Amino acid sequence: MAGGPLLELRRVSLAFGGLKVVSDLDLHVEQGEIVSVIGPNGAGKTTLFNLVTGIYQPDDGDIVFDGRSVLGLEPHEITRLGIARTFQTLRLFLNMYVRENVMAAAYGRTKAGVVRSMLRTPGMRREEAEIRALAEEQLSFFGERLKGYRWDQPAYSLSYANRRRLEIARAMATGPKILLLDEPAAGMNPVETHEITELIARLRSEAGYTILVIEHDMHVVEGISDRVVALDHGVKIVEGTFEQVATDPRVIEAYLGTKAAATK
Repeated sequence: MAGGPLLELRRVSLAFGGLKVVSDLDLHVEQGEIVSVIGPNGAGKTTLFNLVTGIYQPDDGDIVFDGRSVLGLEPHEITRLGIARTFQTLRLFLNMYVRENVMAAAYGRTKAGVVRSMLRTPGMRREEAEIRALAEEQLSFFGERLKGYRWDQPAYSLSYANRRRLEIARAMATGPKILLLDEPAAGMNPVETHEITELIARLRSEAGYTILVIEHDMHVVEGISDRVVALDHGVKIVEGTFEQVATDPRVIEAYLGTKAAATK
């Protein structure tokens, strides 16, 4: 994990009108780490991802990725730098084939313009073949779940868990250095949750990604995290190992209320 922070938020704040949703947030993710962000609903977790990916611009502070500030950049420009994300609510192209969903993510890196695409020039056909091969490579990472005959199935035919996998594969096709996973285990049964936990670990150990993940399932958080950051009302209340964070009275209070925290 040498090499220093890949992603760093420095005293980042954001307010919507009079409501402060992120306040003086300091957060960093080292190269090769898996960092989990936890907190109750409304804690500012997805807002954090929206800030990093350029959907929102902070009122104060700075966001630095790979040694460069990303403030003022458009979301597609941030993606090209190497930040890719999934969403809490799945955003797939359901009527497109599985392979086409992943290919769509890679078209932002192609050079063929409209005219070359219409004329089907040799260069354009070569890029198309490269994108197709890239999509198949990314899908193969998920084994039989997204391999072979599934490539030519529409995305709507997939199970919910495989749709989650497909969204991760699409993010991988952008060529990221860091993956931002927004509640990847949401809505899954215990078996699927165990499988997604193993998948996230493989994304780091086999594919080499640095990962920042939002997750409510504490079994997932415990199984994957090098560090855990707990937010409440846009404020970082504690940071540390899973055990340190899970047993901290401030975290218990944020999830269960003051009375529950006092009885621990």
